[in-house]
Formats: sequence, C-alpha cells, structure tokens
Amino acid sequence: MAKQALFAGSFDPFTIGHYSVVKRALPMFDKITIGIGINSGKKSMFPVEERVKAIEKAFAGEERIEVKVYDCLTMDFAKEIGADVLLRGVRTTKDFEYEREIADINLKLGGIETVLLISEPEYASISSSVVRELITYGKDVSELLP
Repeated sequence: MAKQALFAGSFDPFTIGHYSVVKRALPMFDKITIGIGINSGKKSMFPVEERVKAIEKAFAGEERIEVKVYDCLTMDFAKEIGADVLLRGVRTTKDFEYEREIADINLKLGGIETVLLISEPEYASISSSVVRELITYGKDVSELLP
C-alpha cells in the first residue's frame, strides 16, 4: 500500500528546518504533499503564491513532492488528498506538547495518525517567526532558507 504524508503549515517562509524534515521523511513515504494552510486570522509576510513557488523551486526534480494550498481543517484536507499520515517537525519540548495535543485530536476526530520528526540540532533554533523578524530588521536570511 502506498503511503502518503501531508506536511502542513503556513510556511511563511519555508525554512531550512522545514526542508530538512521533508528530505529526511522522503525515504519513509511514497509521496509527500506540502500543504500551505491559509489562516484568514493570520497576517502573512509573503503571498501564498510566492511561498508555493519557493517550495517548488527547493524540491525541483523531486516527483514525489507536491505543493498545494488549502483553507480548511488540516485533517479534512488530509482526507481530501488521500494522505495516510500527517508529518510534523518538532524543535523543542514546547513544540512536542503542542503537536501531541493536535495529534490526539486529529486521530480522535479525523482518524489520521501523526508522525513527528525531531529537528536536527543545527536547525532547532530556526523558525519562520524568527526569520520574519530578521527580515523585518533588514538582516540577510539567505542561509536560513533552502
């Protein structure tokens, strides 16, 4: 049976930490969909079209990865695309506690399992919010992006 994972987030922007999670997960799955969730209550720094292009460029030539945009519950989107599991990255114990709660709800209400990958140590301090703040203050973040 083919296994498909959904790696969902706002990816505003998609960092080298996100990239690492997907690359490390590729041997585990036949296909990974990177889902960019639209949260109307959250102001984005980068337009969704720009985020899609950046992610597609990072994985150019990798046929097992696709990028899609969605604006519903992640568990519903996972069912819509036929994903078997949700793929998530965890950087800290705080991340773990949050992800565990969400994983419990997704399993209970959506019937979908979650696979957590622990961040590689060199990426543990890199988050989209940190990158956005650095950009706001005019810092070069190119080494933090794929």
